[in-house]
Amino acid sequence: MKNKGLWLLLGFLLLLFGLTAAALQVVGAQWVFLAFLELPGHLFAFVVKILMAMAGVYLIVIANTDWDRERKESQPE
Repeated sequence: MKNKGLWLLLGFLLLLFGLTAAALQVVGAQWVFLAFLELPGHLFAFVVKILMAMAGVYLIVIANTDWDRERKESQPE
């Protein structure tokens, strides 16, 4: 995968900010740069933060996948 390091960094940042933002929302605080998510409502903001964390996990998994090995293992012999 091209730019594996950048994809991993983006994935970790999404996971970190998504989880911490959701935890902060539970106690009534928020990240300043994610405050715009609260405009449509608290439920919308919470769902978006959870989706951020899920997207981060997805990017981490995809960036760490060795696609050549996966292709070789899936070929019938």
